[in-house]
Amino acid sequence: MSFSDFYISHRTRKGNFLNQIDQLIDWQPIVQKIRRHYAPVSDVVGRPAYPGLLLFKMLLVGLWHGGLSDQAVEDMANVNLHVLCFLGLSLEDDVPDHSVLSRFRTKLTKAEAWDGLLTEINLQIEGRNLMVKSGCHVDGSITHSPRKPRAKPAYEIVGDREERDDEAEAQAQADMRIALVTQPGVDGEARWLKKAGKSVFGYKQHTVVDANGLVLAVETTPANRHDSQPFVDLVDKAGIEPGNRIHADKAYCSKKHRDALKARGIKNGIQDKAAKNKPLNARQLGRNKAISKVRFVPSRA
Repeated sequence: MSFSDFYISHRTRKGNFLNQIDQLIDWQPIVQKIRRHYAPVSDVVGRPAYPGLLLFKMLLVGLWHGGLSDQAVEDMANVNLHVLCFLGLSLEDDVPDHSVLSRFRTKLTKAEAWDGLLTEINLQIEGRNLMVKSGCHVDGSITHSPRKPRAKPAYEIVGDREERDDEAEAQAQADMRIALVTQPGVDGEARWLKKAGKSVFGYKQHTVVDANGLVLAVETTPANRHDSQPFVDLVDKAGIEPGNRIHADKAYCSKKHRDALKARGIKNGIQDKAAKNKPLNARQLGRNKAISKVRFVPSRA
């Protein structure tokens, strides 16, 4: 044990959430699942690649702390001893930067490997009776893609009418269309979104968490997809049992969602949203305030 490892072990609480989870989870099945989709020997410049388990644990830290951005996870890993210990790093080790983390997430997302990995984690946690599904919460967070376009998008006309003189005019017109030109090195799955006045290129991570902040289900979509669209799929994927309540902010308020929850026997904890010329009444305002307090899940520091 190095001096830094000795220092960390004496400066971190044994009862910390991350420390407890690290001791409870059998990580070997997780490692094997990750290797099916991510097993590089070196990075792009020839240095040894970061282990897949390390990167996956960093993603878990972000999820368990309320959907942190990759930059925030990187910063936390550099300053939070509990996180550093959970990742299996010492003070002398380099922490993967946010671009590495983003590429790893993109690889898992494209391989549709997220669900299997989270299911393995959740099954082990449920086996320890640590997961509570009586009051669940839905939310969305933005994750950046490092492979964003560096110039304005270019378009081209697909279909040349001059080479199709033997075809009818209508068919020739139908064959012509405008297509976006793919830029080399650009993430073709990510999209732009305006957030707090700033343009963001990446993905949106929609999550369902239990009352303890443990993730029950995740859906990853392009950033420009509205928060509410994956709602029903998330509820079904999370396996929330009838009689339990799910909380969400007013972005998820719709008759479709109220009906979906009612049909599943799940209690509606979605905040009410004012309509045009129809402001919220005092009861609705009070209900929204109460839901806001319940939706707050303490950070896993």
